[in-house]
Amino acid sequence: MRLSTCFKLALNILIHSKLRSWLTIIGIVIGVGSVVTIMALSDSMSAEMEGQFADMDLTTIQVTPGYTKASSGSSDAELTDRDIRAMKLIENIDYIYGQVYGRDMDVYFMGETAELSVTGVDSQVWQYTVTYDMESGRLLEAADNNVVVIGYGVAHQIFDQEIGLNRALTIEGKNFRVVGVLDEGESDNSIIMPIDSAVDIIDDAEEDVYDTIIVKASDTKHVETIVNTIEEKLMISRHIANEDDRDFSVSYSLSMADTATEIMDSITMFLGAIAGVSLLVGSVGIANTMFTSVMERTKDIGTMKAIGAKNRDIMMIFLINSALVGFVGGVLGILLSFVLTALMPMLGISMMRSSMGMAVAPDLIGMGIGIAVFVGIISGVVPAYNASRMKPVDALRYE
Repeated sequence: MRLSTCFKLALNILIHSKLRSWLTIIGIVIGVGSVVTIMALSDSMSAEMEGQFADMDLTTIQVTPGYTKASSGSSDAELTDRDIRAMKLIENIDYIYGQVYGRDMDVYFMGETAELSVTGVDSQVWQYTVTYDMESGRLLEAADNNVVVIGYGVAHQIFDQEIGLNRALTIEGKNFRVVGVLDEGESDNSIIMPIDSAVDIIDDAEEDVYDTIIVKASDTKHVETIVNTIEEKLMISRHIANEDDRDFSVSYSLSMADTATEIMDSITMFLGAIAGVSLLVGSVGIANTMFTSVMERTKDIGTMKAIGAKNRDIMMIFLINSALVGFVGGVLGILLSFVLTALMPMLGISMMRSSMGMAVAPDLIGMGIGIAVFVGIISGVVPAYNASRMKPVDALRYE
């Protein structure tokens, strides 16, 4: 029997069992729609997360005083030039420098005062370790003194009058000239100045004592090795024998990126498994429908066999029928996923805000339909096999 003939007979079976078939198809529609929507949501959120990480420098490592598992005495721990010297000989480090922070600093501009945070950096190397985009001006340079680079928010939002290049700010009674304004989204409320200037105006700041030490690796592939080496070197240089006595912490952006990716993958797998239950229920529905179809068409099977149809022809007819049920359910499931992805941004759930540009990718469409057809075929194998093994005489006598 030709494949086209088998297809026509299978389609006829589907058409002439409308209600039962459509009830079965609904299960596949829900399953495919759920799975594809979850995958599309995951792709959208992963793309946004990757975009955010792309703006980060994943080669940056931060060393800070204090350690969560350390003894109570670690609250007085400090990072100094001695720690920088201990780390300078580590391989695959491009830059290393200390930073200090001042919080709630009085910043005066054109008759207005605001309390803002100030960061003091080593201007000789800082410009080579950041990836900021500039709205105007430049980053700090080695010879700079009493100058600042400010964030977009400081320049345009904090004060009534906007702060442009070469305008003067008074910070804790000392004048500073603006040499650069960061682009929007690049540390909007930051004020960055040379570390010597920052030490002069921050009350508790000391020369050669740092709130954070920044280390920039030459490549992301060296980051974890450098982190381990930093911990070993500082344990030795700070005369720390036990992990419980450790008084410093080492963190790095690459670790956060890896952790976020792992969490995203776990969430996707969990939600996908839940949605997959719908496909399992749908497959049971297809199997039940196929068994019923075989029983209803027992005499037809006997007639076809009596006029020369072979076992494989009967089996092919019912397998194509079950595949058609899966295919129709898959197509409608994809349409359902289009509707769901369009509604996602309107739900107002913060996790979904990244889905404003959410779309079902072509590979997800193919995957969804493919899964539905596969489920249909697998569910129809046993009923189709049973139909093909019927004896013509017994089938013709069936009531």
